[in-house]
Amino acid sequence: MRNSVLTALPVFNEVAHVEQVLAEVRRFSRDVLVVDDGSTDGTSEKLASLGKLRVVRHTRNRGYGAALQTAFRYADEQGYDIVVTIDCDGQHEPQRIPQFVDACRDADLVSGSRYLRRFPGDHQPPPDRRRINRQVTVELNRRLGLQLTDAFCGFKAYRSEAIRRLTLSEPGYAMPLELWVQAAAAGLRIIELPVPLVYLDEKRSFGGSLDDPFTRLECYHLVLDRSMAAVSACAAAPWSGTLYGEVAG
Repeated sequence: MRNSVLTALPVFNEVAHVEQVLAEVRRFSRDVLVVDDGSTDGTSEKLASLGKLRVVRHTRNRGYGAALQTAFRYADEQGYDIVVTIDCDGQHEPQRIPQFVDACRDADLVSGSRYLRRFPGDHQPPPDRRRINRQVTVELNRRLGLQLTDAFCGFKAYRSEAIRRLTLSEPGYAMPLELWVQAAAAGLRIIELPVPLVYLDEKRSFGGSLDDPFTRLECYHLVLDRSMAAVSACAAAPWSGTLYGEVAG
């Protein structure tokens, strides 16, 4: 299977959105994978009712980063050339999937940006999320020599050959920081695509103590520092390690 595209959705407790989001995703992507990260709210049962659908289920909730790593391994094993990742919370527009695929023909990593330009009807992000995103994005650019405008958008497209050059292992929401550090160190070609800024009128949780913005920012800094240290330690040696980290259920 050559020049093929897989769209992957990490899903945890999204029973309110999963059917509608998947219906739209299937309009714009032939091959779709759902990684059900140990849902307990009826999402698993809803997925089972949707007919022919590729689903990999974690037996327990392992985290956003772990779900993406499972998707990357699946794509590699099945021979896909490009992996598009899109969240299942209704805040991304599946009709933009072809734009990400097209952009990935000339880049290793295409990342959505909600702040690259404004769209009519853009929502106002929660103040703590915008503040943390801005702060972390500025720090990434300063430390890695990047020119990002949005450090945390989950709408992305990756060339599979580029993913193979990374050794991602961070299981949680801080995984994008590890990704950016390793992508910069590997010299990947990175571009951003503007996407609308959508926040639904519902409470979203990072889980546990991470719902506190100060704790969340501290976690992000710890992962960033750890990732930078790991890259520095390996700077004189070829990239090595276990692809995508542990992915067993």
